[in-house]
Amino acid sequence: MKNTSSTHGLWALSAPAAPATTPLSGPVEADVVVIGAGFTGLSAALHLAEAGKSVVVLEAGMIGFGASGRNVGLVNAGMWVMPEEMPKALGPVHGPRLLEFLGNAPAEVFALVRRHGIACEAVANGTLHCAVGGAGLTEIGVRARQWAARGAPVELLDAGETALRLGGGRYMGALLDLRAGTIQPLAYVRGLARAALACGAQIHTESPATAVAEQGLGWEVTTPSGRVRARWLVAATDTYTQGPNENLRREQVGLPYFNMATPPLPEALRATILPGSEGCWDTREVLSSFRTDAAGRLVFGSVGRLGVADRALHRAWAERAMVRIFPQLEGIGFESAWFGWIGMTSDNLPRLHLPGRNAIAVSGYNGRGIAPGTVFGKAIARYICGDCPLAAMPLPVSTITPAPWRRMREAYYTGGAAALHLVADRI
Repeated sequence: MKNTSSTHGLWALSAPAAPATTPLSGPVEADVVVIGAGFTGLSAALHLAEAGKSVVVLEAGMIGFGASGRNVGLVNAGMWVMPEEMPKALGPVHGPRLLEFLGNAPAEVFALVRRHGIACEAVANGTLHCAVGGAGLTEIGVRARQWAARGAPVELLDAGETALRLGGGRYMGALLDLRAGTIQPLAYVRGLARAALACGAQIHTESPATAVAEQGLGWEVTTPSGRVRARWLVAATDTYTQGPNENLRREQVGLPYFNMATPPLPEALRATILPGSEGCWDTREVLSSFRTDAAGRLVFGSVGRLGVADRALHRAWAERAMVRIFPQLEGIGFESAWFGWIGMTSDNLPRLHLPGRNAIAVSGYNGRGIAPGTVFGKAIARYICGDCPLAAMPLPVSTITPAPWRRMREAYYTGGAAALHLVADRI
């Protein structure tokens, strides 16, 4: 379970090396044991260690092995749910609270990057949500009005302004969100790990939790070569959960998402594409995303699994789609490709669970893991330290409910995306 160019693509090639870690060996005691070395788990570990708690992080693979090291790298504000729908879904207390919490989340990410000197190509120049057709324009218009009513720095762009910012495309308009931006996600999660270690946390990779059990007032987590006893347990494995906490995975429907990256573009060509370095995605149900990295590559993605049967068709579609948006990239192609799984909940909102006494889990980021994962990790740390009572958390506590027809729906999304990309001509 290594992070390689075949599993993590460009991010594995361009991220700074991960800090040195080893598998857990023998018995260890700590205040808190965290399962999962992604955004949530490492943010929790970092903030707990800064507060003086002893923390042990257990990771089945390597740091950022799951979705944290494979995603697009968009640091978004909010969730897919429209702002005015949040209070309807979560009630008059948690709805507005979660809106403010997640609206401010990108600023927390960029502040954390600065504070710890994390080298992760962080660019806080905003994102562009690009409208496909009249329906897409209506959608981003509603979203813009609702966020603006809450004081968010958003701007609705017309088709001409959108084309100038993109350097191409035929979109009807775009929603510019100046709170947001981009990072190199694997570099960021490795930076969180390095910061947590510097503050005194322990991180053990290649240490899957094989058993989790309540022991008196605390928890015992067993790995193939060791054991951790701790007063508190944080389950932070989300979509990639396996083993004892697998029920966290079963409440989400997995959506495969791939990314492909061009070689570094010549400077003259690079200057014509996304000159403001915003991260972008469109309003289609089977969406596309695109952004650039620090070396001038274009990273282009969409829904789909890069398996033996469908890798070639997704690649061919991505090359066609990229050139339709950016004709100047004709013949450039891609030098790397990778995919991961997004965990989708029934209402596109995350979940807060208390799986036992002195145990907490947050999962279900619905493709918005970077900023929410970071701030929820901090909130978990504050809760454990007694600085944030449960009643003040951004989400209400919920029970774990398995998603109906989960495997069938995952097969449908995987097959449907492949079928669409086989035949579709996209913007």
